[in-house]
Amino acid sequence: MRISKLLTASALALGLATTAQADGPNKLITILTSAEPQTQLMAMVLTMNAMAAGAQAEMLLCGPAGDIALKDAPESATAGQPPKGASPQGLMQMMMAQKGLKVQVCAIYLPGKGFDASALIEGVTAAAPDAMGAAIVADDTTVMSF
Repeated sequence: MRISKLLTASALALGLATTAQADGPNKLITILTSAEPQTQLMAMVLTMNAMAAGAQAEMLLCGPAGDIALKDAPESATAGQPPKGASPQGLMQMMMAQKGLKVQVCAIYLPGKGFDASALIEGVTAAAPDAMGAAIVADDTTVMSF
C-alpha cells in the first residue's frame, strides 16, 4: 500500500513537471543556408511572425546565407524585395534591435571565407557547435530550415 502511494505521488510529480515545461516559451531556431534573396526574406518574415506569436527565436546563418551578416553584404542581402521593400539583412537587423533576435553564423563560415569576426555586423557572432546542437534538440524547440 505504501509503495502504491509512493508510485502514485511520483507519477503525479512527474506529470506536473512535464506540464510546467510545456507551459514555458516556445523556442524557434531558424537555420538559413539559401542564397536566394526571396527565400532569405521569407525566412526572416516567418521568424518575425513566430516571435510576434510568442516564440523565443534565434537564427543560424550558414553557407551563402552567412553573407547576410556581413558588414559588406552583397546587394542580394540588402536590396528591398516586393511587396514591402524589405531586405533580408534589414529585417534581420530590425528583429535583432527590436525583438532581441540572436543571430549567429556557422562556426566554419568565417574561416571558410578567410574572414574574422570583425567582418560581421554588430550583434552577430559565430556559433559554438556544441551549444547550437544542444539548442536544436532542447524541449519545446521548433527548427525551421531554409
